[in-house]
This record gives sequence, structure tokens and C-alpha cells, in this order.
Amino acid sequence: MDTGQGSGAAAHVILHIGAGSFHRAHQAWYLHRLNEAELAGERWSLTVGNIRSDMNAVLEALAAQDGVYTLETVTPQGERVYETIRSIERVVPWTESLDALIEAGADPACKIIAFTVTEGGYYLDEHDRLDTGNADLAADLKGGHTTIYGALAAILDARMQRGAGPVTLQTCDNLRSNGERFHAGMSEFLQRRGADRLAQWFDDNTACPNSMVDRITPRPTPDVRERVKAATGFDDACPVMGEAFIQWVIEDRFIAGRPAWEKVGAELVDSVLPYEEAKIRILNAPHSCIAWAGTLVGLNYIHEGTLDADIRQFAFDYVTEDVIPCLSPSPLDLARYRDVVLERFSNPYIQDTNQRVAADGFSKLPGFIAPTLSECFERGVTPAATAMLPALFFRFLERWHAGKLPYAYQDGVMDEGVAHGFFAAPDPLQAFAADRLLWGSMAQTPELESALAGALARVDVWLARRGAV
Repeated sequence: MDTGQGSGAAAHVILHIGAGSFHRAHQAWYLHRLNEAELAGERWSLTVGNIRSDMNAVLEALAAQDGVYTLETVTPQGERVYETIRSIERVVPWTESLDALIEAGADPACKIIAFTVTEGGYYLDEHDRLDTGNADLAADLKGGHTTIYGALAAILDARMQRGAGPVTLQTCDNLRSNGERFHAGMSEFLQRRGADRLAQWFDDNTACPNSMVDRITPRPTPDVRERVKAATGFDDACPVMGEAFIQWVIEDRFIAGRPAWEKVGAELVDSVLPYEEAKIRILNAPHSCIAWAGTLVGLNYIHEGTLDADIRQFAFDYVTEDVIPCLSPSPLDLARYRDVVLERFSNPYIQDTNQRVAADGFSKLPGFIAPTLSECFERGVTPAATAMLPALFFRFLERWHAGKLPYAYQDGVMDEGVAHGFFAAPDPLQAFAADRLLWGSMAQTPELESALAGALARVDVWLARRGAV
């Protein structure tokens, strides 16, 4: 395996698409640590940019600071640490044409193109087929570049035309088998475009390793900037904050070299599967559960819901009764992992909002929750504890439909007409259980409808007891 070290050649570049808080608290931190420790024989640097204009203010602030920013981390005990992160050496300004981003990705010095575009940004169904009904994806299939597929098609075509050489495409999102699924989506995208030559080049000149990423990183609030200035004296216009815990598990399959991330704590493995499966089901799904439940009873933050005995029990029972049997045997101590996760969620200093974590339910139900339901049904077990999660989301979505949520709900793949339509149907829960985007092959089955109905009845009893109907 080539780590790109020690030859005296020009420095290598990682282009990261999606320069949000998570990337800057996670992947950029690992590379900063590696470069600061001078453990690699050759220095790698980050170039960052976005494919949409929604984060231009952050890019501009980052560019004004030459890519340098402060990361604040905090333990559950309230211990705060401040680090100046210097791994980003170039910030690409956003333009509608993406010309500068394409140029950066087509540079032969660029050996890895990584991206964080959220779970919904892959537009994949349970069979890893593209959701071609999505307007953004449909536009990109006609030549646009507002999705990761359209943007990368333009970058890879430029690399092919210039003979820029192989490149690793590294997804860093919470998507099961993320590298394999991205590869499937990209292949289908190029095939649907009729880009046969580029599709062959993509197969021959890229690697798409799977990975698992983990660090709770809330959206920065103004008080982060205030604390950073008080602690460091630097008035940072784009600081980020996250929990002290961090993990990165990466399939060691790179086609053009990589940084020696393992020297600063990343785990390079042959298979990411058991790690990502545990993380998606034991961390991501309970996270959403706590956000939906907390919102329904008037809480604002994840730690408040985690410290609420009822909500904590929903999350605990889901993992204990259904997930652990599904994932056993495992190389991980799953019960301990559950307990560590709940401790992390109870950190009052993170101030992670229910609004942030409750987002994108139409991606999270099929990605994080439906697999456990399906496996329980296959084993002939009624997944009563797991069914509580979609039942909570159903009541959450009902409040969204009625305009009664305390915040704006964001969902990258939800069709608002379809979602409102559930509650216009004669039996809203039946309509919800019939949606194939959410449930795949379980849609319209008596087992799913029965499990959801039973869970919804329990949710309603709980809401009534809490005075939150």
C-alpha cells in the first residue's frame, strides 16, 4: 500500500467538497495532527470548496484567514481545548460554473477527492439505484453539476482529458457501505448520461474506499466565537466546536497514495462493515430518536432528551432488544458501545440542537432504522422497540404538516407534497407505511403496518402522559 511518503516529490493534495463544520472538526483535524507531528515523509494539504452556494459566508471567512481556524472540543465534564487547525491551504470560492473546483480536482497533484454531502446527497434507494425523480439529480443527468455526481463527472472528465492520473474518491458521510454505494451511484449516473468513455475511465482510475466517521459536531453558535477569542485572543470568524471523542475507520484501499492517518489515531482496516453497522444503528439511529422525541415534548437540546428517563429508555431498549441481537456476534462490545454513546449524547456542553439532529428523516429512516426492522421480521421477531423510532418520527412529521414544529424542518430528499399527502389520506399511518422511498420492500406489508400501529399507540399514551398531545 502506497502512503505517498518519502520520495521528495511535490506535495500531494486532498480536495474536500463540503467544507462544513464536520469536515473541519474531523478529517481536517486528522491531517493537521499528522502534519504538525511531522510523522509523514511527505506533507499533504487540503483544498476545500463546495458545490452549492449555501456556505459561501463560511468559505469567504475561511479564505480571509488563509484557511486557518480554531477547533474547540469539550468533554462531558466540561473540559475545553482549543487547537489552531492549519491543514487547509487553499479555499476555492464557489461559482455557478464550478470552474475553480473542477480545476482543483483536475490538478495532477490532487490524489484524493473527499466529500461530505449528507446521507441524502447520494439519492440512492435500498437497491443502490438513483432516485431519478429528484429534480436536482434529473438536472445533473442533463449536464448540470449541483449534485456530487454532476460535480465529480465534470472533475473526472477534466482529469481524463488532461491525463491527470488516478484519484481516490473518498466519501465521509454516514452512509452504510458508503464507498461501494457511491461507486454504484456514480456508475449509474455516467451510464444514464451515456458517458461510456468516462465510465470506463472511472472504473480503471479510481478507488472508492468505505469509511466510518464519528465526532458530534453541532452547528457553531455565536458563543463559540466568543469563547475562542477569550481563550486564544484570536477573533476567529469561522471557528468550529465538537465533542472530544473522535473516530475514523477507513478501508485501506487507495489508488494514488494517502496520508499516514493511522499514525494519529485513524484505524486503517480491511473491512469497515462491523464498525459502520454498529455506529449507524447504535449511534445515528438513537440520535434521531432522541431528537424527534425531545422535540415532541418541548425540549431543545440532545442532552436534555438523553437525560430524560423516558426518552433515554426508548433509545436504550431499541439498541438492547433489537440491534444487539441483529449485530451479534461482533468484534465490538456492543453493550459498552451503547453506554458510551448515551454518555456522549448527555454532554451538556455540546449544546447540540434537536433541530440539527432531527433533520433528514426521509434519509435516516431507510438508512439507519429500516434494516433493523427488516432483520427482525426475517427472524420472526416483532421489533416493538425499533418501531418506536418511526412512530416518533410520524408524530413529528404530523406536527410539521400542521405547522406546529418549534423550528424549520430540513430534509434534503423529502417530497413535501408526498409528506403532506400522508395526512390527507383516509388512514395516514397506512399511507406512511406504504411509502417505498422510506420502507422499500417492507412497504404495505401487514407486519410493518402492525408494528407501526402498536408503537404509535404507545407513543400516543406517552405523549398524553407528558401533556404533549
